[in-house]
Parts: sequence; C-alpha cells; structure tokens
Amino acid sequence: MECSRRISSFPFAVVAISLLLVVLVSVPEADAKTDPLIALENHGGKMLKSKLNLSVVFYGQLGRIQKKTLRAFLKSLNKNGPVESGSQVSSWWRMVSSYVPGAAEIKVKVVKQYVDANYSLGKVMTRDFIKILVKNAVAGLPGAIPVIVGARDVTVEGLCMGKCSEHGVIEEIPYVIIGNPETECPGACAWPFHRSDYGPAGAILKPPSGDVGADAMVVALASGLASVVTNPSLTGLYQLGEKANMIEVSTACPGMFGTGAAPGYAGKVAVDPLTGGSYNAVGVKGKKFLLPAFWNPKTSTCWTVM
Repeated sequence: MECSRRISSFPFAVVAISLLLVVLVSVPEADAKTDPLIALENHGGKMLKSKLNLSVVFYGQLGRIQKKTLRAFLKSLNKNGPVESGSQVSSWWRMVSSYVPGAAEIKVKVVKQYVDANYSLGKVMTRDFIKILVKNAVAGLPGAIPVIVGARDVTVEGLCMGKCSEHGVIEEIPYVIIGNPETECPGACAWPFHRSDYGPAGAILKPPSGDVGADAMVVALASGLASVVTNPSLTGLYQLGEKANMIEVSTACPGMFGTGAAPGYAGKVAVDPLTGGSYNAVGVKGKKFLLPAFWNPKTSTCWTVM
C-alpha cells in the first residue's frame, strides 16, 4: 500500500508514518476461506497429546540469528508475550492442541539440542542419513521427537517437491525435518519474504527477525510441528489428495497468514513500526513471528491467528 499524500512537517510525518505501519488489528482468532473440497478426517491413528519432548539437531553451520529465532519460537509455544503486543504464539499453539480429542494444551519442552557443525553425514541429506540423525537424536530419550534443521548449504531429500518441511516415521519414531528456504527453493518456501515462483507476484514482506532464512524456517517448523501432533504416524488427521498426496492441517492452507489472504497476498498482518518486519504473533520477550494458517475441521475454514 502506498501513501500519495505529502506530509510537509517532519515531526508530523514521523507520527503519520508510524501510524501507517502499526497495523495491529484486533482480530485474535479469525477464520477465512471456506473450501468444501477439503475434508480432513481422523483415520483412527494416535495423535500426540499431553507433552511434546523435542530433540533439536542444528545440522551444519546455521547463523546465530537463525538458531536464536527458532529457539525463541519453541519457547513461545507455551508462554504468552506482552499482552499489549497483540496475538500470541501460545494462542496459535492452543489451536493445534485442540485438534487432539480430549487433550489439554500440549506442553512443549526441548529436552536435548546440539549442533552438528561439521556436517558429519555430508551436505546432501538422503533418507539413509536422515535415519541415522533421527536415531542419534533420540538415543536414551524414549518418546522424544527429533527436529532436524538443515543449514543453508544442506540439501534435504524430499523437500522442494511440494513441501517445505517433512514429517515422517522411522522405526516408529515420528520426526520433523526442515531446510533453509533462503537457499532451499526460496520461491516456494520463503514466500512471503521472497518472490513466489508461481501465481501472482504479490507484495514481498520484510521478515520480523530481519533474516529471511530464520523466519521462513519458523513457518516450516510451525507447519511440521502441527502435522506431527495431528498425524504423527501418518494414520491420524489427514485427507488424500491428487496422486495420493497427503493433505494435513498445516498444508491445506498454503500461503495464508492473516484474514483476507489470497494468492499473492499473505493477508492482513501487523507491521513493526521500528523494524518494518511483518508478523501476526508475539512470543517471549516480545519476539515477533509470522505463523501459517491451518485447517479447522470444525468450521471447514482456514484459521489464522490474526
């Protein structure tokens, strides 16, 4: 959106521009886009509930901002940010928890994390290598969920083929793996912080952390966690689409982040007046994030936190 009115007085200009940037619309929990073609069903498989213990592996040399941003997001899932700052990351997570029948909010805890800075298995993560990482991550930690985060120079087999994060099961161990969308198909997985490879061009948003890779990885990780909770063994909440493609709560609403979202438009989100970063949720210590919409089977709509 552009402002065509010229403001002659500098002090008043600063105030006016700040007011234009603060788009904190008070719509904390909104539904949008009814799609009668989507009908996610619970196929009787187990869902995760009560607690979610994570073993996080930073594979390769990730940047400091990227690791810091991902850690802050995980800490924010069960904790409220400043009330006056708007919608909460914890509200988004409570919605994920609500999909599990009879379950209260799922408590998230990082029980282990380490950095494999020397690329112990190389820079191309094949299925066989992912299996090794998954098993190493949960050694001595029964019930923990491995979360593998690849650095920008790591290629992850299976990503960039219609999905920006992957969750699966290896020897009955559910896992989540994400790449760095700054280099791993940015036109598909870094939008709206990078120009899309398909559809309307749309406005490119500034990432809330200032790092495209960091905030695109948050979107991928959020999507992966929502899927691993609702469909951990690939027998839970999902729908089979074309060519047996599995549609899940986190993949049914691609590219949607706020109310009114449409192809090429992320939806109505907030803009930080100090940094210009776009966000829709606030976490610990006021940290800002842009979190994806997901499908709400109860209302047959795409639900957004803002």
